[in-house]
Amino acid sequence: MARKTATMDPGPGAPAGAVPGLERLPAAPTLFVGRRAELAALRAAAARPASGRCPVLVLAGRPGSGRTVLAARFARTVAADYPDGVLFVRLSAPDGGRVPPARAARLLLEQLDPQTAVPLPGTGEDGRDEPGCVALREALAGLRVLLVLDDVRDAGQVWPLLADEPGCLVLATTAGPLTGIEDIDPVILGGLDRQASGELLADLVGGTRISCDPVGGADLAEACASRPAALRLMAGWLRGNPKIAVTEAARELNRVVGEETAVTGAVAEPAAGGEAAAVASAKEKEKEKGRAPKKKEGERAAKASGAPSAGPGGAAGPGGAARGPSGKAAPGKPAEGRAGEPAAAAAAVTESAGDPAAWVKPGPELAEPVPVPDNDPLLGAFSLLYRGLPAAQARMLRTLTLAPAQTADPRTASALVGCPVPDAAATLAALAERELLGEEAPTADGTPRYRVPGRLYPRLVRLREQEDRPTETELARARLLERLVRLTESARALLDPAAGPGSGQDPLPAPLRLRSAAHAREWLLGERELLLGAVADAIGQGDLDGSAGRLVTALLRALPLTGAAAPTDLYRLHELVLTVAERNGRPRRASAALLNLGDLQASAGRWEQAAAHYRAALEHARRADDEPLCARALESAANCHRALGDAVRAADWYGRALGLRQALGDHAAEARLLARVAEAHTAQRRFDEADREYRAALAVLRRLGDERGLEAVGGALADLRERVDAGW
Repeated sequence: MARKTATMDPGPGAPAGAVPGLERLPAAPTLFVGRRAELAALRAAAARPASGRCPVLVLAGRPGSGRTVLAARFARTVAADYPDGVLFVRLSAPDGGRVPPARAARLLLEQLDPQTAVPLPGTGEDGRDEPGCVALREALAGLRVLLVLDDVRDAGQVWPLLADEPGCLVLATTAGPLTGIEDIDPVILGGLDRQASGELLADLVGGTRISCDPVGGADLAEACASRPAALRLMAGWLRGNPKIAVTEAARELNRVVGEETAVTGAVAEPAAGGEAAAVASAKEKEKEKGRAPKKKEGERAAKASGAPSAGPGGAAGPGGAARGPSGKAAPGKPAEGRAGEPAAAAAAVTESAGDPAAWVKPGPELAEPVPVPDNDPLLGAFSLLYRGLPAAQARMLRTLTLAPAQTADPRTASALVGCPVPDAAATLAALAERELLGEEAPTADGTPRYRVPGRLYPRLVRLREQEDRPTETELARARLLERLVRLTESARALLDPAAGPGSGQDPLPAPLRLRSAAHAREWLLGERELLLGAVADAIGQGDLDGSAGRLVTALLRALPLTGAAAPTDLYRLHELVLTVAERNGRPRRASAALLNLGDLQASAGRWEQAAAHYRAALEHARRADDEPLCARALESAANCHRALGDAVRAADWYGRALGLRQALGDHAAEARLLARVAEAHTAQRRFDEADREYRAALAVLRRLGDERGLEAVGGALADLRERVDAGW
């Protein structure tokens, strides 16, 4: 009977399978229970008429409350209403790192259209004027797209991504109050209700252990604060200990939590449903500090007319319905939609809806990640389960915290722990079965992929530091980088057979091998973000610059062969090369990286930024005493001044580059620069000087025997003389 009630009908909004992007959502758990009230509240909020920007729905709940699973569930039920696709991005890493809106916008743009030209990053990664955010909003114009933003830290990550039209819908999950964006009524997740908790335990544990001991099941649910993540972990522990009674499991969990409380001196966790009060309390503190968003006149008018508001134990839900800790409508407080608002309120809302400045407070403060306290029942359940793990599984779980974005497939996991790929695949599957790893969307070739839950990451890092020697950790990271280098080089060899193998090493083992050029291309594009993340992590720590440099070189060679190498990816790689070069005191390599960065900016028409990179490259080239690099930087900077219409500076920088090229005996470059100087003189109406430089260029080209160059420069000189004779 339990298995029949532990699933939920997707409802009338069940999506058609043709909606693109559903595969990007996190894998749905085998069992889903409860949350009917919360899903209904989200559907009601999504159905409210909107004007101005796209509407924003917020799911707030502490780690382990199941907010991501619920968001994915809701997205699947309403996806049919958004035929242009479902986009998904995480705005926090498991280690608590904040993903800036610029990077999120680029990821969303690539999901929306893999062939789109993603703009290069701007000077900052926050704000609505950042080029990637502007491009995303322009791309969303006229579309009906559902954007799921998971694990949002602060409003500053969300508001630059909001489309300027109401056709799209944004669903954001957060661990704390998302203050800063106007007109948001969060759905606050507490624990599951008693019936749902019992159903989840019964189905996950199996057999009749829960149905034969309903009191023990209720005690265990209470010990877990009825939060889905803790319940799933305890169910996994019970499956591994079939002789332990459910009541004993509850006592064991309470004992572990009590030990943690005694050690840390922390206050015991609130009972199930305390999340709503916690979030409401945090909101009150924000208001006391003067940081909470001001109420609009329309909202005050609505309250004056008797519209309900959040009470001390809950929050106003979508449509104005006050909800208790479980998200259900409070008795005696019927919901009132926008249709019931006074005309003055509706006018105020409409007036501010089209003004982006009114959507968010100026300068929203960056929020810190919400930690999981040591005495949380979630960590108590994890401790019980971890103690019973086989040594190989425990080591794998600890070591996965070193993976880029804490995400791994059998190829990368086997490198981290130094085991064969089939063994790594079996260990990953066992950890996922115990609810210790989350299942991600598979790789392009169908290989399963797993992720360390953010709620467990800090505890796993602590365990790794306690149980693994630093040399083992460094060796694991080095193995991972070398594995990625070999995979990238093998992909390049498949995409460009004429180039031959990149490193001369033996072929990869069969389970690691990429089968064809198509497979190599799919692997490179599918793993691109993780590859870039691995390089950034290694360079950030600064102790494996050699391996990181080899991976950068391999990626710079391989990504362009896919035919879809985004300039933003190349830009990130050259920035990483620059970081390593400056740290290691290698000015020549730093100058080359800056020249490449300037070239990417120039190709995007961002001449001022390009000129800044070229000037920095010149300084590094001078420190390296590399005259060819100096000449290259001078000429590139002159091109920027020419494009900006500054003929005086262009002539000056071209002239300095010309002097170096003449000293180096580079006659082809000398002829080119003489012609450029002549063009700059022409723009300044210094026709005699221009005529002289053109004639000098012709003399050099005659010595070189360059017929095409003679024709081009001769034509420019003839055109100049004709215009001068005509009185130009």
